[in-house]
Amino acid sequence: MSVLPDQHVINQIISGHYADPFSLLGMHSVSAGLEVRALLPDADQVWVIDVEKGKQVAELRRYDERGFFVGLIPRRKNAFRYKLEVRWGENLHVIDDPYRFGTLLQELDIWLLAEGTHLRPYEKLGAHPQTLDDVDGVSFAVWAPNATRVSVVGEFNFWDGRRHPMRQRRENGIWELFIPAVHEGQLYKFEIIDCRGNITLRADPYAFEAQMRPDTASCVRKIPDVVPFSETRKKANALNQPVSVYEVHLGSWRRHTDDNFWLSYGELAEQLVSYAKWMGFTHIELMPVNEHPFDGSWGYQPLGMYAPTRRFGTPMDFKAFVDAAHDAGLNVILDWVPGHFPSDSHGLAEFDGTALYEYADPREGYHQDWNTLIYNYGRHEVRNYLAGNGFYWIERFGIDGLRVDAVASMIYRDYSRKAGEWIPNYYGGRENLEAIAFLKYTNQTIGRELGGAVTLAEESTDYPGVTMPPDANGLGFHYKWNLGWMHDSLQYMQLDPVHRKYHHNLMTFGVLYAYSENFILPLSHDEVVHGKKSLLDRMPGDTWQKFANLRAYYGFMWAHPGKKLLFMGGEFAQGREWNFDASLDWHLLDDPAGWHSGVQHLVRDLNLTYQANAPLYELDYNPRGFEWLVVDDHENSIFAFARRDENGGEVIVISNFTPVPREHYRIGITRPGRYHEILNTDSHFYRGSNVGNCGDVYSENIGHHQREHSISITIPPLATVYLRREEA
Repeated sequence: MSVLPDQHVINQIISGHYADPFSLLGMHSVSAGLEVRALLPDADQVWVIDVEKGKQVAELRRYDERGFFVGLIPRRKNAFRYKLEVRWGENLHVIDDPYRFGTLLQELDIWLLAEGTHLRPYEKLGAHPQTLDDVDGVSFAVWAPNATRVSVVGEFNFWDGRRHPMRQRRENGIWELFIPAVHEGQLYKFEIIDCRGNITLRADPYAFEAQMRPDTASCVRKIPDVVPFSETRKKANALNQPVSVYEVHLGSWRRHTDDNFWLSYGELAEQLVSYAKWMGFTHIELMPVNEHPFDGSWGYQPLGMYAPTRRFGTPMDFKAFVDAAHDAGLNVILDWVPGHFPSDSHGLAEFDGTALYEYADPREGYHQDWNTLIYNYGRHEVRNYLAGNGFYWIERFGIDGLRVDAVASMIYRDYSRKAGEWIPNYYGGRENLEAIAFLKYTNQTIGRELGGAVTLAEESTDYPGVTMPPDANGLGFHYKWNLGWMHDSLQYMQLDPVHRKYHHNLMTFGVLYAYSENFILPLSHDEVVHGKKSLLDRMPGDTWQKFANLRAYYGFMWAHPGKKLLFMGGEFAQGREWNFDASLDWHLLDDPAGWHSGVQHLVRDLNLTYQANAPLYELDYNPRGFEWLVVDDHENSIFAFARRDENGGEVIVISNFTPVPREHYRIGITRPGRYHEILNTDSHFYRGSNVGNCGDVYSENIGHHQREHSISITIPPLATVYLRREEA
């Protein structure tokens, strides 16, 4: 006979408060045969169809007027494939019952997800179109161990949390459900009844696409195909290669002139990629493209970690953009933010009613500076969520490197906190041991599994070993932003030339620690916002001197040990601060003979010269590649050094940071010979005064600077000159 459920249980499932739907719904063996139970609100009639026989085998009767149906198939003991034929008014639909399918996660996946070592958690969690038992649909899975019930809601079920409650895998707190007939492109969320009884609607933490703000639903999308890592892309990231990075905010690089609307990923693939290639950059670095609710965060407060922002197009559009960059010979670096996340109600904050993704204590889990939450790096599932995300962007979109934002805020518990506002670690120290372990694990895993991809740290302190391997007690990054060099050199350049002789060490100090890490020299977006002025506007003097100072500074930077990074607009000396809500001032280039065009052509030539001359990059991280020739001429504010490569090539670099030209300036050199002037920032091509050395300079057997040979040159005012040693 039928074993009917208790009315209290039926009330619970109809009200959406029953946490074990598979124990009630679907096909169950009873003493009299097989019983099928279904929750179909507003349905009028329901029949069970034997798929193999292709006919109705039982009618389900409405056991509860609110849509709970029960029917017995007598004298049958073995479960079989079935469908439900449902009549809603005049409409008749044949549907597959989600509650006839078995568990989705395999034991190995459950183990690895709980352990926090699943390389690709995004292949199991989230929403995945697939075919089960010849039925097309979507499998959903979400981690919410402390929730009392989780349902999938979306366009396919009237956003009704009663219709598709999920199965909880008690082994690891993941809820799962396969829903037939759901297809790619449909919107969904998870309706969660948390441990306090509150009902919340949450976007999928693993969603591959999200709605355009202010809407917040997730969108069913297939996971992108794996992008093979070519040898060319691997080589371009190497320590002994030229790396010149163009940092870009996609929403404000260029906009449509008629409505100030963003360019699409497709338009950026045409315009930005071709421009960066023409300018001679080797890499494009994108400020965060993860979905984020607030434009003014520039992407640094992400919620959709697995979803490229919908502002500029679809995930496949973004992937096509990356492909276009690769086709043009450019590598793509993604600004990646595992350091914090906003507390928006549709996001991760108290996801299941508890501090699931964040630390519970605000002294650990709240960023005062940014009004955001901090990930609990000690929780295995959170570490897996973040490390897997880095893996995802590299493997599925072809991203070549991850620039990790605000590393210092992650690794120090007292970051931007006063005494009493932070909790020491287990040993009483200020280091966040869990965050350090997470960074080591992520960097080591990417290095081992995705050889060729790189990670870059924006780390603002002197934490030791940022670019050392984890097994040597380092953090395992490939590169570190040299923020110390940036601050010192900009401080020097902002001085009136008459005062620079008193601060000469600001330009030389960086070499003392240049080989302690694998440094990138960054002039990033952070230096042209919040009242800091543009790079051009920081330069002292009249218009001519401002532009000359900037050109000389760029020349010094491109020759200094370390890879290069320049934020958009800096390449043509934009005069105003960056505004994320408007296009760069491209009209400044309307005059091809103007000051701004001159700087643009200089940066292009710097990039091309840099790539064409191995001494400028090959030994960036080896002291053999650098030698000071003039380091102590404070009075004249002159610096001279040699850059060398593995094969004996040499480029001598001389910078004059005063507006006074220096004629017959003698510099002692190590290797005699002919030196050819390959770049001069004072050239008339760059709108300079065109003072120079007419091509070649020959060494003389005149001792100087404790060296047997020397050269006598003319050094232009506020300029940097490159001289390449030529074979006889």
